Amino acid sequence: MVISFMAVWAQAAELKSPDGSFHLSFEVKDGVPVYKLDLNDQPVVLESRLGFELKDAENLLDGFKLTKVDESSYDQSWEPVWGEVKEIRNHYNELAVTLEQEKTGRIMMVRFRLFNDGLGFRYEFPQQDNLTYFVITDEKTQFAMAGDHTAYWIPGDYDTQEYDYTTSKLSEIRGLMDQAVTPNASQTPFSDTGVQTALMMKTDEGLYINLHEAALIEYSCMHLDLDDKNMVFESHLTPDAVGNMVYMQAPRTTPWRTVIASKNAGDILLSHITLNLNEPCVYEDVSWIKPVKYIGVWWEMITGKSSWAYTNLPSVKLGETDYSTVEPNDNHAANTAHVKEYIDFAARHGFDQVLVEGWNIGWEDWFGKSKDYVFDFLTPYPDFDVVELREYAKSKDVKLMMHHETSSSVRNYERHMDEAYQFMVDNNYNSVKSGYVGDIIPRGEYHYGQWMVNHYLYALKKAADYKIMINAHEAVRPTGVARTYPNLIGNESARGTEYEAFGGSNPDHTTILPFTRLIGGPMDYTPGIFEPDVSKYNPNNNSHVNTTIARQLALYVTMYSPLQMAADLPETYNKHLEAFQFIKDVPVDWDDTKVLEAEPGDFITYARKEKGTGNWFVGRTNDEEVRVSEISFDFLEPGKKYVATIYGDQKNAHYKTNPKAYEIRKYLVTSKSDLKQRCAPGGGYAISLLEVKDKSETKGLKKL
Repeated sequence: MVISFMAVWAQAAELKSPDGSFHLSFEVKDGVPVYKLDLNDQPVVLESRLGFELKDAENLLDGFKLTKVDESSYDQSWEPVWGEVKEIRNHYNELAVTLEQEKTGRIMMVRFRLFNDGLGFRYEFPQQDNLTYFVITDEKTQFAMAGDHTAYWIPGDYDTQEYDYTTSKLSEIRGLMDQAVTPNASQTPFSDTGVQTALMMKTDEGLYINLHEAALIEYSCMHLDLDDKNMVFESHLTPDAVGNMVYMQAPRTTPWRTVIASKNAGDILLSHITLNLNEPCVYEDVSWIKPVKYIGVWWEMITGKSSWAYTNLPSVKLGETDYSTVEPNDNHAANTAHVKEYIDFAARHGFDQVLVEGWNIGWEDWFGKSKDYVFDFLTPYPDFDVVELREYAKSKDVKLMMHHETSSSVRNYERHMDEAYQFMVDNNYNSVKSGYVGDIIPRGEYHYGQWMVNHYLYALKKAADYKIMINAHEAVRPTGVARTYPNLIGNESARGTEYEAFGGSNPDHTTILPFTRLIGGPMDYTPGIFEPDVSKYNPNNNSHVNTTIARQLALYVTMYSPLQMAADLPETYNKHLEAFQFIKDVPVDWDDTKVLEAEPGDFITYARKEKGTGNWFVGRTNDEEVRVSEISFDFLEPGKKYVATIYGDQKNAHYKTNPKAYEIRKYLVTSKSDLKQRCAPGGGYAISLLEVKDKSETKGLKKL
C-alpha cells in the first residue's frame, strides 16, 4: 500500500516499524533536513543533519522545503542462493520524502525503510534539469549519539581494514588512535577520530547499536568521523586521486546508511537489514554457484616455511625473463609434486578444492615496487604443470582454486581479465581468490574509493560471464552486495588468520568480527590452525596463534562463510585426525541460525542447522578470560535424539601456554538437554549434533 501526500503543509513526517518498536522522525528545520530514531522511547540517534557539499555548485545542505511524502509497507520473503538461513523475511515500513531547494529548484529525495530491527535510508536524485552531472566533495550525513558509548572500532583508513579492534569509550578514540594504527602494506588513515563501519557500540543503558552501509554500488566507501565533543558521527567518504569523493549523474541513488539496534546483542548478529536493502539476484541460473570447503598451499608461505617465488632473482620482467635458464630456489611451494599431495589430502577427506598460490611467473619482485605490468595470470612457473594437475585433480574429483594477486595494478588486471577467466574455464577452475596488496595503480587512487568500488563490481560481473565465483582479498568491505551477485562467495577485508603469523591478533578479535565486519557479508577468515607455534614451520618466525585448537574448530560456526578453508598443513592435521573430524563434518551452508549467547568483545555462541538435514552444529569463541558457557539444546526438534560430539578445552588449556589441550566427549542429547562448558582463555568449543537414524548409533552413550 502506498499513500502519497501531494500537498505538505507541515515540514515534518513520522514513521514506525511494523512492530511499533522503532520510531523515526523527519523534519525540515529552518531549511535543513534532519532525522532522529528511537527504540521503545530510548534514543538511538539524536537529531542529525542530512546533505552534501558539491564541487563548484550550491551545496545540498539547506534551503529546502518538504514538498511530498510517500508512505508504504512491504512484507515478502526470499531465499538466498547460500546463507545462514533458508529464507529471509523482508518486512518494513517506508517513508520517502521529496525535498526542493527553493533557491535552485533542485530536487533531492530521502527514502527511509524502518524494519523491526533498525533503519536504512538513502538519498535519491531523480531526473531533473537543475541537477544532472555533479561531484560530491563531502557527504554530511550525521549520526548523533546520545552518550559516550562503548565502541568496538578500527581506525578510519582509505586502504585497509586489517587492524585489531580497540574497545573504548567514544571519548577515548582520539587518545588511542596512534597505537591503533599498526603497519600494513597499504594504509591511509585520515583522522584522529575517524573509524570504519560496521561500527559496533553499546550504551551505558545496555542498548546495542550498529552503524554501517548497504548496497555500495558506483559510490565511495563511507567511514565515520567523530566530533568527540558532541558525540556526533559524520559520514566521511573515500576520495579519489584529486580529492573528489563521488561523481554522480542523475537519476542516481546513494548506498543505504544503516542503523541496527537492540537490547539483545544476538539480534544484531541475526539482522538481515544489510541483505534486504540490496537488490535481488540478477542471475537467472545460479546452479554454478556453490559453497566451497577447501584446503590450500598458502599457510606454509604465510609462515615463511615456503616461498611463492620460483627463483631468488632480484628483478624479473614478463616476456623477458627466461625462467627455463634460471636456477630455482629450494622452497617454491607451488610445484606439481607438492600440489598433488594437497590434492590427495583433499580427496581423502572430502574437500571440494585446493587453492594454489605462487603458481604463476612474476612473484620475485612485485611487492612494494609499484609495477604496472607484473603478472599475466596465465603463464605458470616451469615446475607447475597446469595440464597434469588439471587432469590429476579431475581424477580425484577435486577442483583447483585459482589465485590472482593483482599487486593492486588494477589496469593490468583488467587488461588480462578475459584471458585469465577463460584460462580458468579451460583448466577446470570455477573459483578464484583475488588479491589487491599494496598501493593502487593508477597511483593516487585508494582501495575504497569510487574508482575501485567500480572495479570490484566489474570483476564480479565479468567473472559471472565465465561462471566463476570470486573471493576478493584486500577489496572494499562487503555491504550485502552478494545478494545481488551471489558469485561473490567471500571477502577478506579485515584482519584475518594470516596476521597470526605476523605477530598475532588479540584473543577477543573473533568475538568482535561477527558484530562488525560480518554485518556486511561473509569473510574468508581461513581458520583451522592446529599448530599455534609458528616457529615449528619457520625457525625464524616466533609468532604465536592466539587461540586454542578447540576455538579454531568453533570458528567454522561463529565466522560464517559459504567459503571455508582448513588453513593448516596436511601433515599437522594428520597428527590430530580426531579433532580434524569436526572440520570434515561441519557444513558451509545452512537452513537456520540461532545465537545462544553473545557479548561483543567477550564471547559468541552460535547454533546452525545444516542445509537439507536435521543436523546442527554449535560454535563458541571466547576472549582472554576463563568463562563458563551455559546453553540449552531447545533449538533441536522435540522428540528426536542426537549424538553430540563436544570438542572442548581441557581444564589446563590456555591460548598462550597450552593451546593444544583439547578433549572430545560424546553424549546422547535431546531438545531438553542442557550444557555447561568451561572455555579457556582464547578458547571455546565446537559441537556436532547428528540426528540419530539408527539405535546402534546410541550404544554406550550417556545422556547429557
